[in-house]
Amino acid sequence: MHIIIVGAGKVGEYLARTTLESGNDVVVIESDHNRAVEMATALSGRVLVIYGDGCNSRVMEDADIQHADVFVATTGRDDNNLVACEIASRVYNVKRCIARVNNPKNLRIFRKLGIECVSSTTLIGRLIEEEATLGNLNAVSTLAQGNIGLLEVRIREFRTPGLSPIKGALLYDEVDYPDEALPIAVVHDGAPQLVDEETRVFPGDTVIVATPTEIIPDVRTAFRFV
Repeated sequence: MHIIIVGAGKVGEYLARTTLESGNDVVVIESDHNRAVEMATALSGRVLVIYGDGCNSRVMEDADIQHADVFVATTGRDDNNLVACEIASRVYNVKRCIARVNNPKNLRIFRKLGIECVSSTTLIGRLIEEEATLGNLNAVSTLAQGNIGLLEVRIREFRTPGLSPIKGALLYDEVDYPDEALPIAVVHDGAPQLVDEETRVFPGDTVIVATPTEIIPDVRTAFRFV
């Protein structure tokens, strides 16, 4: 399949890697130049990384949207994801368009417009009520025929020198979790929030992580020794 992904954040990167591993042709569109360069270096296989605006029709055409089987918008802005999917669907007749919805209140709008959408916040809110426990990790759900786990892990205390429980730790930069793991959200003071580059975690927080089941022990160790 020819798959176009708009947004090369953690979600977009993870999606690109998994679809490439399945043998698909992938185009990643990223509006941040440094991030685009980073992705062009990091990704391998039948992939093209384009620096540009995923809502721009010329950029879409550079991505060969006319032959796209799937179009996915995974940016951190719901308005951009909505516009990009609308253009892909209505102008270029892409059969399947999927949007990441950051604010669950916007789900109704996306669905009313006929855009397939996923809200991590809503999904997490439902899943964290389940009770399958594995050590200090809770197995919230199992995806992709059992080889991907959606897990929650509680940060009990900081043990890494230099980290302050008052200032918190940058999740992406100061927590040494495996590259194959993908933090999706943090539950802080009882409220789930999506993860981005600025997300900080504090003792007592719960982190929701999508991870291959075979590295669950490594994920557990990484968050136990923050």
